[in-house]
Amino acid sequence: MSDLPFPLLGLVAGAMAFAESGLGVGSVLPGETGVLLLGVAATTPGRFAALLLIVALGVTAGDHVGYWLGQRYAGRMRDTRAVRRLGVRHWDRATDALHRHGAAAVFLTRLVPVVRTLTPAAAGAAHLPYNRFLPASLAGSLLWSAVYVGLGAFAGASAAHLEGLLGRFSWLLLAAVALVAAAVAVLRRRAATDHGDDERA
Repeated sequence: MSDLPFPLLGLVAGAMAFAESGLGVGSVLPGETGVLLLGVAATTPGRFAALLLIVALGVTAGDHVGYWLGQRYAGRMRDTRAVRRLGVRHWDRATDALHRHGAAAVFLTRLVPVVRTLTPAAAGAAHLPYNRFLPASLAGSLLWSAVYVGLGAFAGASAAHLEGLLGRFSWLLLAAVALVAAAVAVLRRRAATDHGDDERA
């Protein structure tokens, strides 16, 4: 993946981050998984900083979609198709966090799946002033970006180091072991199923 043009990887990472944070889109596109995998390409400090910033901007852009939709629909937001698809209980958790913590909820819920997507919309529906929403969104976006880009970069560096230590042959051996383990698991499952069928017969 690191052989691909970095601007292209950055564009994809930003789009995936937006998809994860954008209201309702993250339930279709696995944004956090995509950013985690693309973080492997952050092989230098410069690339890491650039990817961190791009992803954070993508996340806060998604936040703004939710915030503006919340402002538009206000009290009707809870009954929209997007909220129903993600789960009304998550909307209620987001609004509860907003009532208890104010603008800080946009930051505090950043790492809570689904709720993080709905909190900006709840902030808009509650008419939270934009000058309070923006810094909370930016801080939370940087946190989310640091976690997922950082984990991806760490995984990539660890894999490269391991390959350097053990050589390419070890990866083939590891793949063979994984295949054998998978085959054994399938055979055991089939044996258990056949045994259960015999008992029912």
